[in-house]
Amino acid sequence: MSTHSAEGHRHLSHGTDRHQDDRRSLFVALALLAGVMALEIVFGIVASSLALLADAGHMLTDVFALALAIAAIGIASRPASGRWTYGLGRVEVLSAQANGVSLLLIGIWITYSAIRRLIAPPEVRGGIVLVVAAIGALANIGAAAVLARRQSESINVRGAFLHIATDLAGFAGTALAGGLILATGWNRFDPIASLGVALLCFVSAFSLTRESLRIVLEGSPGHIDPETVGQMLTSDLEVVEVHDLHIWTVTSGFPALSAHVLVRAESDCHAARGRLAQALREHFGIDHTTLQVDHVSETAQSLELGSASPRKEPLEPN
Repeated sequence: MSTHSAEGHRHLSHGTDRHQDDRRSLFVALALLAGVMALEIVFGIVASSLALLADAGHMLTDVFALALAIAAIGIASRPASGRWTYGLGRVEVLSAQANGVSLLLIGIWITYSAIRRLIAPPEVRGGIVLVVAAIGALANIGAAAVLARRQSESINVRGAFLHIATDLAGFAGTALAGGLILATGWNRFDPIASLGVALLCFVSAFSLTRESLRIVLEGSPGHIDPETVGQMLTSDLEVVEVHDLHIWTVTSGFPALSAHVLVRAESDCHAARGRLAQALREHFGIDHTTLQVDHVSETAQSLELGSASPRKEPLEPN
């Protein structure tokens, strides 16, 4: 008997509401960052500040990231149809991957430019750097606050949030560099602050790319251990064997599970399936389950996750 949990289908409606909330948050953040980016480009040139221009370059990728995230939401919100039986929700994950790559590339560019300026530093107008960085930091705080709650529910929004978070830290470093240049006249504080921004870009790129690759390669969600799930299923008194256990993430916040479960000859398959689906929902938050539940015909492995596991004691064939 093969069946799906009804909760999995209700997830589609919840996903539509989430997409609308995500889109509104991203539009607000996009408007804030676009204004600050234009300000940084103008005053970065006037002040001859690589730190400001580096932040502006990073904010250009932020604007691109937010625009890409908004476009991805539009595609992902389309209903499942035809060959796309899960819909296009994973487009959000591809958007997150693109944002991870863009963070890596901008980090490389900032590092290269900063090293050149450490060798031959130009004169930097620290006062302008300090004021513009402070304005940018305030705008980034607003944008980060808008996306903070949403980023825990969507890897797509998380990609945009990480761009903004690294910019916020970059603005703090740039403002500090501007103040130190005013106080000491040492212009190398500017490229040193830029190297700090580059480091944050690399860290965020690694985190985002690793998480999105796990989803694309259909690894189990980070908070769910397949071995623990298997042990929970086989702990049911009527379950004899669990095999072909697969756990993956369709898209952000949408874990799915499938398994073949064998129960004792005298067991009720319908009741066992409902009981196991409820346990998966309560213990692991997995709403979308496909459990094929059959009566045991002969003893086999108690749990199989791609390799053999210890056997239970033999039972009489059905």
